[in-house]
Amino acid sequence: MPAKFDLPQSDAIVVGSGPNGLAAAIRLAQAGKSVIVLEAADVPGGGMRSAELTLPGFHHDVCSSVMAMGVCSPYLSTLPLEKYGLEWAFPRAALAHPMDNGTAGVLYKSVEETAATLGADGPSYRALMGDLVAHVQELLQEALAPFHFPRHPFLFARFGLRGMRPSTALARAYFKTDLAQAFFGGIAAHSMLPLETMTTSAVGLLLAIVAHAGGWPFARGGSQQLASALVKHLESLGGKVFTNHRVDSFDQLPPARAVLFDVTPRQLIKIMAEKLPPTYRAKLERYKYGVGAYKIDWALHQPIPWRVAECAQAGTVHLGGSLSEMNESESAPWRGEVSARPYVLLTQPSLFDPTRAPAGKHTAWGYCHVPNGFSGNVAEVIEKQVERFAPGFRDCIAARSIRGPAEFEQHNANLIGGDIGGGAANLGQLFFRPTASLYRVPYKGVYLCSASTPPGAGVHGMCGYFAAEAALKEFR
Repeated sequence: MPAKFDLPQSDAIVVGSGPNGLAAAIRLAQAGKSVIVLEAADVPGGGMRSAELTLPGFHHDVCSSVMAMGVCSPYLSTLPLEKYGLEWAFPRAALAHPMDNGTAGVLYKSVEETAATLGADGPSYRALMGDLVAHVQELLQEALAPFHFPRHPFLFARFGLRGMRPSTALARAYFKTDLAQAFFGGIAAHSMLPLETMTTSAVGLLLAIVAHAGGWPFARGGSQQLASALVKHLESLGGKVFTNHRVDSFDQLPPARAVLFDVTPRQLIKIMAEKLPPTYRAKLERYKYGVGAYKIDWALHQPIPWRVAECAQAGTVHLGGSLSEMNESESAPWRGEVSARPYVLLTQPSLFDPTRAPAGKHTAWGYCHVPNGFSGNVAEVIEKQVERFAPGFRDCIAARSIRGPAEFEQHNANLIGGDIGGGAANLGQLFFRPTASLYRVPYKGVYLCSASTPPGAGVHGMCGYFAAEAALKEFR
């Protein structure tokens, strides 16, 4: 039996200091509750950590890097994080999707400028996105929330009718050119699902809307800066974070009126054991995790030599070729396979944040999706895919750091089998995750606040915010 922690008395305990755990703690502290956060690692942040993974002076984001939801989060955007040193680095374009023929779709903040890169499908892109982007704040309030009757029903219906469709179907319905179809498919592939799966269009639409509204920025200096700002704000409200406090058993925790777990269902089962009712535990055991991530961080002698120059303007580059090719790539991990030409998400943060590398040098990373728990090596396949769109890329590499599913889970126990999304975002787990009780665990005063609850993956803190709101109702 692990020893009980010797901790100060508090109203609430939050286990885990990822974006959701810290958001939950801040919301509780704003309401006047005393809060402590327990983090297993020696630094807080969960997926928001940075380190010199390759060579001295090259600063890499270990997990989360591009904060697509960070600046637009209905909750995080209300916090005075700039006061605590957080600065955002905004690329000229959120993303680029190059094709083999030397063209590329580029997502700029302007819908019109973006549409111009899609040629004959420009008007169709305006028709798909324009009315949604015009109401981005209302839409985010609806989409980044647990299932509810929408306050803007007609707006959300327009989004929902498009978003519920498979992204392959929506792309082919709106666009005629291979470029525009692939451009939308590449955004939807962030869902980590086969592109013919229902609801993948919702991911593509939401991420594109966020890019038009606020961009897909990096935290200047690394993702750790966002974690540090959240911790400092929590401390200003009286909260405390204790690192090197791994919770293996609920009995380690001192009494508190509320305990919020920023963990996935598998860890909650282990921590609470027989305290969970059998029916609830059985539901958690059936919770489905998604595919894994396989990532390479590179230290570079020089910038990536893109064949399409506009790719150097983009914070994120989608390397996947056609819509059909990406659908095959994203379907393969669900069959236990890895595509020979995987869809690769790549960023080069140092182009927009010079603090990431020594003068004249650069950092970059790229990752693809692999079967959950995959133990093979696809580094060569990833670099070959980059070379396809940037001939001479390999000559730029000074050093590399490789992280597969096992290394991801070792770094952050929430990344089960390399799943960086907190569980599969399929239709069965999109609205009611991990169970219909959402944040409430059927044990007095216990809540779940991780990405395994609505609205799911992303550095937005909304899972933690809504879990804290559920706890505050019980306080009241």
